[in-house]
Amino acid sequence: MTRPKQADAPPPKASDAFPLPLYITNVVFFTLFFSVVYYLLARWREKIRTSTPLHLVSSAEMAAIIAFVASFIYLVGFFGIDFVQSLILRPTVDSWSDEEEEEVESVILKEDSRKLPCGQAVDCPPVPQQMTPVFPLGKPKLVEEPVEPIALGEEDEQIISSVVAGTIPSYSLESKLGDCRRAAAIRREALQKITGKSLKGLPLEGFDYDSILGQCCEMPVGYVQIPVGIAGPLLLDGREFSVPMATTEGCLVASTNRGCKAILMSGGANSVLLRDGMTRAPVVRLGSAKRAAELKMFLESPENFEDLAAVFNRSSRFARLQSIKCAIAGKNLYMRFSCSTGDAMGMNMVSKGVQNVLDFLQSDFPDMDIIGISGNFCSDKKPAAVNWIEGRGKSVVCEAVIKGDVVRKVLKTSVDALVELNMLKNLTGSAIAGALGGFNAHASNIVSAVYIATGQDPAQNVESSHCITMMEAVNEGQDLHVSVTMPSIEVGTIGGGTQLASQSACLNLLGVKGANKDSPGSNAALLAKVVAGSVLSGELSLMSALAAGQLVRSHMKYNRSSKDVSKASS
Repeated sequence: MTRPKQADAPPPKASDAFPLPLYITNVVFFTLFFSVVYYLLARWREKIRTSTPLHLVSSAEMAAIIAFVASFIYLVGFFGIDFVQSLILRPTVDSWSDEEEEEVESVILKEDSRKLPCGQAVDCPPVPQQMTPVFPLGKPKLVEEPVEPIALGEEDEQIISSVVAGTIPSYSLESKLGDCRRAAAIRREALQKITGKSLKGLPLEGFDYDSILGQCCEMPVGYVQIPVGIAGPLLLDGREFSVPMATTEGCLVASTNRGCKAILMSGGANSVLLRDGMTRAPVVRLGSAKRAAELKMFLESPENFEDLAAVFNRSSRFARLQSIKCAIAGKNLYMRFSCSTGDAMGMNMVSKGVQNVLDFLQSDFPDMDIIGISGNFCSDKKPAAVNWIEGRGKSVVCEAVIKGDVVRKVLKTSVDALVELNMLKNLTGSAIAGALGGFNAHASNIVSAVYIATGQDPAQNVESSHCITMMEAVNEGQDLHVSVTMPSIEVGTIGGGTQLASQSACLNLLGVKGANKDSPGSNAALLAKVVAGSVLSGELSLMSALAAGQLVRSHMKYNRSSKDVSKASS
């Protein structure tokens, strides 16, 4: 076994032998070339004017000719060594094996401890921190990996060279080696050599690369660390939850935690699951608009629903077709299927069911041309009015009545100020901006943090953050009624990233890990309620900070580094 080369040291080049930097060497040779050419032309012109034979040269002219030849060889033969090296070291596209690409493509398709307090409230005193210089030696220092260096053998070095040369595709390493961790290490080293950039600071060890093969991420070279904070306890429907939030934004967990505190001191929040159905909407084209209308009527007819549901439900024991709604654009038909998916988020499940129905329809509508399994009428990972109105995934409403004393003592504001701010900011301000589902203060902040911590698809934050926040004075104006209505929370407790160790631990903390065998779908529904309850807490705290003028002060306190970087910048 041989120790690998340092990640931050680029591979040796021929230009390293020069006593001067390469760009200075190029300048010297360029200057020398044009200088001697000018000198020789001037001398030869003088000899022609004086009728002196050209073959009679002086020592100075001989030296100039030698310098001319040397600089000409450098410029023409090498044209800068760096340019030639880049051509030699960078693999060409033609060197990739098409047969290997097709062979591997089928395969590809086929506890952390914390000592710092979690969820500190915004109005709590900051934790004393020791002031340490960022760069003790006056220059940036890369973060060291807290593990032993990568050990690569001679065979691994040969594979790295083949990947760099392009003879072995990088994406085929897992299938060729049968070792996902080794494949990631080799790919990482090859990437550093190809790009000349260091990946030092990006962890490699401590991750189960087998767990992501074929389902989470392709061609891994490491993993990104995101801190996870805890907000809570969140008292929701009579139960207390410690909510994990993965984020790099300071003050977010602390603010959400303060909202949880206000809700807890006021007796807790209540939630209701309004709808539960994942959607997929294929687009098909028929011979005429009339035929498209006939297919629309066929799909939406109650008489045909049972037959269509039977075909759809064959895709899974948990998939159950709920409804089909269609929209026509000329002779193009968009069919929006909605179905329950148990504890899975359900995108793959509903897609399989839709494919079954499309195959079934081909017999009665042979002129139907399937353009795409998704026609964006679903609508997935895009802000869309259809999700805001019809819902997608879990539709949840969550509410709480915050006591007036809690508003004043914990949230540091008043009921009237919160009601007025909510009307002018979340409702009127969003309307002026033409918001689509964005009638809230920062629902996406909380949704994204909980999604990343629990292994959800972060991109679905787009529609999952659709939320309208309402605030109203109740009990003769003494207390505050606050609610969030979120029509399209898309979550699951099985599949995707939920099976990874860290994300699985966060789901276990909430008590929703895996599938619920006694009541399929209840774990995912509970997770959606927790998301809504967390959003309620975050909305309550941020709106209070805005009403009390605390936003800038709290972010300066929690969202800025306590380290003195003035010396480093100088």
